[in-house]
Amino acid sequence: MTALATTGTRSEAPSFADRIRRAVQANPSVLPTTASVVIFLGMIVYGEVAYGRIVQASTLSNLLINNAHLIVLAVALTFVILTGGIDLSVGSIIALSSVAGVMLANAGWNAFAVILVMVLIGTVSGLISGILIRYFSVQPFIATLAMMFLARGLASLLSTKAERLGEESPIRWLGEQLKVIDGPKVNDLVITPAVIIAILVVAVAFFVLHRTRTGRTVYAIGGSENSALLMGLPVHRTKVLVYVISGTLAGIAAVLYTARIGTAQNITGIGWELDAIAAAVIGGTVLTGGYGYVLGSVIGALVLGLMNVLITRDGGIPPEMTTIITGGILLVFVLLQRVVTRRKE
Repeated sequence: MTALATTGTRSEAPSFADRIRRAVQANPSVLPTTASVVIFLGMIVYGEVAYGRIVQASTLSNLLINNAHLIVLAVALTFVILTGGIDLSVGSIIALSSVAGVMLANAGWNAFAVILVMVLIGTVSGLISGILIRYFSVQPFIATLAMMFLARGLASLLSTKAERLGEESPIRWLGEQLKVIDGPKVNDLVITPAVIIAILVVAVAFFVLHRTRTGRTVYAIGGSENSALLMGLPVHRTKVLVYVISGTLAGIAAVLYTARIGTAQNITGIGWELDAIAAAVIGGTVLTGGYGYVLGSVIGALVLGLMNVLITRDGGIPPEMTTIITGGILLVFVLLQRVVTRRKE
């Protein structure tokens, strides 16, 4: 009898698929993030079958190294979008920060001082946007659009030609490849200090959003700003803070990108704010605010990076298809978000 009871209990245990379905039904906001993970894994499988040499250490290394700055930007936009806002200035901040940083480095400034100035440029830019939004009731779209034009104009004022970072500059060390695993032939697992910084940014952002009062306030503002005010949460201070965080992370992204490329131009970063928004949305961050995950935004950034790898490997797909495919994926995830918000309602 005991054996029969045990067998019956085991047969009634829910399957793995049932558990996933119940988890999604209990929390529909994880659906877009789950979909982004599935798409990422599907792209890996397709790339390996169609082109080969996708599932290997060198490909993973290049994916992380080439998209470290995009991962940081995706984290920045996650904070802003979670509150229901938007930040269009991050690409221009990168241009201003990188041009100013390279010019200061070439003028003989200490590398740490240069990096600090580059990050502070982003911080001050984000603070200006936050003040416009908080104290002058300017819409986030307009405030960050104004900052976008201002930062781009200042970058052009500083220099209209490519500024090259000195070969001996210590800043370049952030882009230096460090071998972790010595694989066969060129299949090495390598990493750069810039990738490590990007991982640390993700870890800190995850902790802030999910383990601190500030993070809970960010989610509460996106869910309902009036309710957050009634609960006594520091709504106004947090709204300024998220734009400061976004600008600061844009400054950090400028440091990482400049260290890897070694040059800075006033046209650097054009359209990167849209890539960062796309990465956050593909990763499951809902544009209306209140729902989203930092790790999902990282997956979204890797999806965009892997898509470029697959298009390059194919060779027959024109580069213009990148934006078309990105738009198609983005449209799918916006529709998924509508499903999520309606289920929540």
